[in-house]
Amino acid sequence: MSAFLRGIFQAFSAIARNPLRSSLTVLGILIGVAAVVTVTALGSGARSSVSSQIESMGSNVIMVAPQQSQATGARSALGAGARLTEDDAKAIARESLSVTAVAPMLRARGQVVVGDKNWSTQLIGSNLSFFTVRNWKVTRGSPWTERDEAAKAKVCVLGVSVAKNLFGDEDPIGRTIRSGRYTYRVLGVLEKKGEAPFGGDQDDMVLFPLSTTRTRIVKTGPGYVASMLVSATSTDTTDRAVKQIDSILRQRHHIEEGREPDFWIRTQKEFQEMQGKIYDLLTMLLVCIAAVSLVVGGIGIMNIMLVSVTERTREIGIRMAIGAREGDIRTQFLVEAVVLSLLGGVLGMSAGIAAIAALSSALEWPMKLDPVALSIAVGVSALTGVVFGFFPARRASKLDPIVALRHE
Repeated sequence: MSAFLRGIFQAFSAIARNPLRSSLTVLGILIGVAAVVTVTALGSGARSSVSSQIESMGSNVIMVAPQQSQATGARSALGAGARLTEDDAKAIARESLSVTAVAPMLRARGQVVVGDKNWSTQLIGSNLSFFTVRNWKVTRGSPWTERDEAAKAKVCVLGVSVAKNLFGDEDPIGRTIRSGRYTYRVLGVLEKKGEAPFGGDQDDMVLFPLSTTRTRIVKTGPGYVASMLVSATSTDTTDRAVKQIDSILRQRHHIEEGREPDFWIRTQKEFQEMQGKIYDLLTMLLVCIAAVSLVVGGIGIMNIMLVSVTERTREIGIRMAIGAREGDIRTQFLVEAVVLSLLGGVLGMSAGIAAIAALSSALEWPMKLDPVALSIAVGVSALTGVVFGFFPARRASKLDPIVALRHE
């Protein structure tokens, strides 16, 4: 233990004698550890951000959309390229025991105008189940009623972004907007949802009753819809709900089991798994790149330690002449290499923490420091010192005392 402590003291003495060289040696390890810590937190924050965005889509949401068929040119004239209908949505809501609500949808891109202001946004038509499936509340005003749906009323609910761009700080409730040839009365404003999982602003939209959309905005065949959003009764029943939806639609569309259907079904879980794989791969790639910095830093430590052995050859000879053993010499230089690496690791950890704080503020991501990642980063820096310091330490311990004493 005393040899180890002496080695630490001598290591710090050697570092203090050559501050510039020691600083440059530490720099490679510092950059590597800082990169590993930052990249790990960045990947964790990105995964958390995307996960919250996917969850903002709604409660246990299942997406059903048409599968484009190559042999249905006539069908493409309907606008969606497949046969999803409002009756399909009603059948799913009625017959599937694992489904709580179904929201058929039509979409279009269009201009909305208020006075001298206009805004290009997404126009969505759906029914009242949309608010349930998306778990989306109306914070100001109120949604439309079933009577409005039946009457194809010219009413709408605005997303926060549209309300802000068209009305600024004014209250839009009761005001009218124009899209195309028609004007629509604003009934409410939706709560803020933020960015969508695949990019884009979820709040940049205007929501209309489905009947109103079909009559005045999106021209389709009678009853046809572009897609459906379905809410399963719980996370555990999502897979069962998917099977039931597939069975119901196959039966209604006369598609035998084993044949490719004219629709596709996706769940939030699938999107989360896909995003998780992407971020795991990116994180691994970035960590590997950061590890290169550690290797470069380790090579720098080896080079400096070899130079140090050459410079201190006579000192090594004197120590051996007065009784120092090979193990003592080896411990001295090995501890010096580890101290350099650990110093770089601690400074790199501090730099990583500062970088995480700056990135978290700039990107507005919930980036978290992983204690395990910190421990591994510092541990790897110490291991780097052991691995790359062993050869110089062994070389120093194997010097012939007589030859070392003659060295000038």
